[in-house]
Amino acid sequence: MKKLLIISFLLISVAAFAQPRWSAQKANQWYKKQPWLVGCNFLPSTAINQLEMWQEESFDPQTIDRELGWAEAIGFNIVRVYLHSLAWQADAVGFKKRMNDFLKIAEKHKIKVLFVLFDDCWNDNPTLGKQPAPKVGVHNSGWVQCPAYKNVVDSTSWTTLALEGFVKDILMSFKKDKRVILWDLYNEPGNSGLKEKSLPLLKKVFQWAKEANPSQPISVGVWFDNQQLNDFQLQNSDVITFHNYNSAESMEKQIQTLQKLGRPVICTEYMARTNNSNFETHLPILKKYKVAAINWGLVSGKSNTIFPWGSKEGSPEPAIWFHDIFRIDGTPFDPKEITAIKNLTSKK
Repeated sequence: MKKLLIISFLLISVAAFAQPRWSAQKANQWYKKQPWLVGCNFLPSTAINQLEMWQEESFDPQTIDRELGWAEAIGFNIVRVYLHSLAWQADAVGFKKRMNDFLKIAEKHKIKVLFVLFDDCWNDNPTLGKQPAPKVGVHNSGWVQCPAYKNVVDSTSWTTLALEGFVKDILMSFKKDKRVILWDLYNEPGNSGLKEKSLPLLKKVFQWAKEANPSQPISVGVWFDNQQLNDFQLQNSDVITFHNYNSAESMEKQIQTLQKLGRPVICTEYMARTNNSNFETHLPILKKYKVAAINWGLVSGKSNTIFPWGSKEGSPEPAIWFHDIFRIDGTPFDPKEITAIKNLTSKK
């Protein structure tokens, strides 16, 4: 009851101070102060999903420290990291402490953090407690949506799950934290067959975030051909974010199109080797346009993202990894990639 009263007070106290969308001038001034941002989507190799990463019993700062050290060593200065509302709902104080612990480790390695709050991708069964073991050979066999499909389409459940409280508590708690560079409010809205059904929640998430009034920019990335969702995301994001797992030519054209909007452009997902999306071909383009570059994956682990989308259970390790850079012992999948990354990040 006490927790609910605190959340209710929080919602009432911030609702009257919603910030407008950043002007293009403000967004560009912010971006000019940043170095070329290059890094990865990060999940420690010991976690199968967001819940295993953030729950107290499986939070693993030792592995996080070691693996972010490998990221620092190749010149990465940003990581994109997913949160989960269920872990916050179960233990808001402990959850935020672990977020702070993560930020301390990232800062030690000179890495800024981009947090993601919601996600429409993969398994529709987020459940607290011990998470399932990986299915051998299956890409992202244990990754979970946030919230579940049934909750995205049922607005009456948003109160039960305290989704507004989750957004506002997290953003209010870290709104002035210089270790947090950007808030990615909702990953791939409309995925898992939801399409426009995600739009009502997406609109609310933007509203809640603006009421929290963070000092950092907010964004939701465009990722597929859905004009209704894309238009809303592009019209409400302070900075423009996007995903591209296609050819270098495709990425360059998309960058040129998005830069016409007059705001900073950040690629929050790319690099899928067997999709013809590679470091050697794509990073030079991203650097040319000073587009922040955040590939999928760092260390091969429980997520199984070295396997391609749609991989079958029991598949052997592929000769060409789909995502990820390092093996669990820190050796690279491809030493030539490491050289290419270091040359572009000027990490000698």
